[in-house]
Amino acid sequence: MEKKGTLLSYRPDVRVFDATLRDGGLVNDFRFTDEFVKNLYQANIKAGVDYMEFGYKASADIFPEEDFGPWKFCKEEDIRRIVGDNDSDLKIAVMADVGRTDFRRDIIDRNESVIDMVRVATYINTIPAAIETVEYCHEKGYETTINIMAISNDKEKDIDEALELIGQSNVDGIYIVDSYGSIYPEQMRDLADKYLAVAEKYGKYIGIHAHNNQQLAFANTIEALSRGVSFLDVTVSGMGRGAGNCASEMMLGFLKNPKYNILPILDFLEKDMLAVKESGAIWGYDIPYLLTGQLNQHPRSAIAATKAKRTDYRKFYVDLFDYK
Repeated sequence: MEKKGTLLSYRPDVRVFDATLRDGGLVNDFRFTDEFVKNLYQANIKAGVDYMEFGYKASADIFPEEDFGPWKFCKEEDIRRIVGDNDSDLKIAVMADVGRTDFRRDIIDRNESVIDMVRVATYINTIPAAIETVEYCHEKGYETTINIMAISNDKEKDIDEALELIGQSNVDGIYIVDSYGSIYPEQMRDLADKYLAVAEKYGKYIGIHAHNNQQLAFANTIEALSRGVSFLDVTVSGMGRGAGNCASEMMLGFLKNPKYNILPILDFLEKDMLAVKESGAIWGYDIPYLLTGQLNQHPRSAIAATKAKRTDYRKFYVDLFDYK
């Protein structure tokens, strides 16, 4: 595929997608104050961000509500408490995790909801269940995506089959998700081309959600963008599970579309995000995340090491081979 766009141009198909509350919520059990959420919502509107993901549609039968803040469940009344009827151009999204969402009970008709999009997160072995969720949400009137997690762990043949199945569904978009932060830009280029070929065949768009274990989230996102990927996930200050994600401020400073404005995000960083960091929430690049990323492993061991403030990096690295 030919490279799309240049460093001095902008593509009208590009959409910036803020996932701060959803991925960042994994850092603090979704316990954001209403003031923080409202300020992020307003900052995203002023910055020209296209979508804002408020969190998960998790099942209260699986996750006790008292153990989490409201954005683990994204009840309609909680979102409306922040946005009212969302009288703005910003679209609102939630994530439905396959096997962790009672979508038939908890996802209501689109014409009764302030939510615009449902993103369905799945591993490659649960694609049929993801498609079932997508078809339900499509019938309810929502925009939808399927986000195939931990794609770096999957065999090429399985990826090809999964993309064909998804392509034949009513989903609007398909996401490349580097859950372990282990993919390098050259590999991202090949993955993007593979996904985009299916997108062209079936009339879908492609998105990217990158993790920053090897400090490559931004590099991988702009590499995918250069190939034709159009939905770009970001979080303010890169806030997200483990090493975090591609930072909003980096992407908004890079894109040349004059609709995007970095200044409201810088204001939010100064007035709101610094306080979250000072409260003890921990995310971002660190040696344990680098090592799990290099070995293409789930960051759970690195998260535990970081919480324990381990600095025995050599032993940690050697121990990781027991997980292989």
